[in-house]
Amino acid sequence: MASACDSTTFEGAALIHCIADPARHRIVTVLGPADGAPYRGFAALAAKRAADAAPVAFAMNAGMYDGEGKPIGYYVEDGRRLKELNRADGPGNFHLKPNGVFYGTGGKWQIRTADDFYANVADRPQFGTQSGPMLVIDGKLHPKIAEDGPSKAVRNGVGVDRAGRAHFVISEEPISFGVLARYFRDELETPDALFLDGNVSALWDPARKRMDSGSRFGPMLVVEEKD
Repeated sequence: MASACDSTTFEGAALIHCIADPARHRIVTVLGPADGAPYRGFAALAAKRAADAAPVAFAMNAGMYDGEGKPIGYYVEDGRRLKELNRADGPGNFHLKPNGVFYGTGGKWQIRTADDFYANVADRPQFGTQSGPMLVIDGKLHPKIAEDGPSKAVRNGVGVDRAGRAHFVISEEPISFGVLARYFRDELETPDALFLDGNVSALWDPARKRMDSGSRFGPMLVVEEKD
């Protein structure tokens, strides 16, 4: 199976860019077994996946989480809402508003700001994860993101292009929010893009035999090959 991910560079930074195509892939959120604690990493998930489960094209860490690995924002898995939308104010990247939700049902995947989601999405999706901040909003960079701020970290995010494909990006080195946001806006031309996390960002790419294991995280976004 060929990898859905490629290495690239942008403004001198090394990145990995993975594409989920609705014609080939499905996206699911995974936290942990139904009656257990979060997996906290890809290895535990891989060990528990059924032998007849759909092949994994790739996976990344999803929205932000608390000390136990449980989501702090909106989270839906297999049509079950495990955490309500979080519109509260607070510290940290998650609360650098607007934050947003990446969600979908079947092959239709979308990103909306949390307020837009609250006002306009009535039906529960099959999957959903909330994180923040938004990187790109309707073609424009998040107004509070600096061009190249002093905060550098290994970061990842997701954007959806006008053809409906989801683009997942993870840096191979510490980068600023600004670099990641411009890559989504200028290179991938995604009208909306959402930051997923930093420092704990991780990729599982079975085709390249890569499974990052250096950090413990919470929810995961798993891109599966369709039958």
